[in-house]
Amino acid sequence: MKIHEYQGKEILKRYGVPVPVGKVAFSVDEAVRAAETVGGEVWVVKAQIHAGGRGKGGGVKIARSLDEVRDRSSEILGMRLVTQQTGPEGRIVKRLLIEQGMNIAREMYVGITLDRVRSQNVVMVSTEGGVEIEKVAAETPEKILKEYVYPGIGLQQFQARRLCFGLGLSGDAFKNGIKFLLALYKAYEASDASLAEINPLVITAQGEVIALDAKMTFDDNALYRHPEIVAMRDLDEEDPLEIEASKSNLNYIKLDGNVGCMVNGAGLAMATMDIIKLAGGMPANFLDVGGGANAETVESGFRIILKDPHVKAVLINIFGGIVRCDRVANGVVQAARNVNIHVPIVVRLAGTNAELAADILKNSGLSFLVASSLKEAAEKVTKAIHSVGA
Repeated sequence: MKIHEYQGKEILKRYGVPVPVGKVAFSVDEAVRAAETVGGEVWVVKAQIHAGGRGKGGGVKIARSLDEVRDRSSEILGMRLVTQQTGPEGRIVKRLLIEQGMNIAREMYVGITLDRVRSQNVVMVSTEGGVEIEKVAAETPEKILKEYVYPGIGLQQFQARRLCFGLGLSGDAFKNGIKFLLALYKAYEASDASLAEINPLVITAQGEVIALDAKMTFDDNALYRHPEIVAMRDLDEEDPLEIEASKSNLNYIKLDGNVGCMVNGAGLAMATMDIIKLAGGMPANFLDVGGGANAETVESGFRIILKDPHVKAVLINIFGGIVRCDRVANGVVQAARNVNIHVPIVVRLAGTNAELAADILKNSGLSFLVASSLKEAAEKVTKAIHSVGA
């Protein structure tokens, strides 16, 4: 689950991570009042959406008077902000963060996430703050320093010191940098975050180390432990189909293609999308119905997939391990009769009772295209799309 920058900073503050003074606003008048509350002579007006690159898209502006706060807020609030992370459709800005201006001496980067290859959290820092970390990793990977954290031990002082040395910090900035990294890791671990990214992390002229930005995402499987974080969810920032899928306990991610995919198991779903692309098609979604696929989950999957107007055909790829193929086939038939299906459906069922499942589909009276292998299924669904003129 993702949250907004101002919400991430609220969490960081609880664990002693220094952040600028700021206040959220949902209207222009609230933005002006927020600036008065924050105080000072310079403010930053920031669009709050679940995407990076806001500054380049015109979503972050400086104001040097309350009149400018009003003007900048009027410009940003309600705009369709397009960044490289939103796609061409952009996002409508519905809330702002009004924040105190900072006397910035240096900008750096720090991020914490899980390295799945090593099964360890990794703390990454770089002197290249304010730049997309992907660009730094691709062009100057030597500028990214890493410390791996052993589970159950946490980030150690010597590791924080080593990172601060690597950033070239000294004096008060060095001491504050150590405190910052230790507090940030504590916040990351205690909140069951999957990512905590500060870009830029700034050093002020006074040697303060402050999170000028904050991006946090959380492990959905641990949210039951954090009702206060669940309350931060902003449904306006999520795809409506993904919201509907979550209500049915389906793992769904919308993509840009035209082949709807319904698969059980994340690994098989990834392989299915790869095969579709190799066959000349483009997957329209990732949809994992889970190991216990039944008529209800299949029907919910159909309804969600077919609400995407770009879907021209559907490929169902189920491996009958935990669940028998004949049970899935009956579920597919029942769902197909309950849902208004207007596109070709290709079905590939393998595993327990696969032959019986093929007979159920064949004798259903419905026009399924049945495949015996994943390669054949991908070729059939691609051919079906071409045959309807997609």
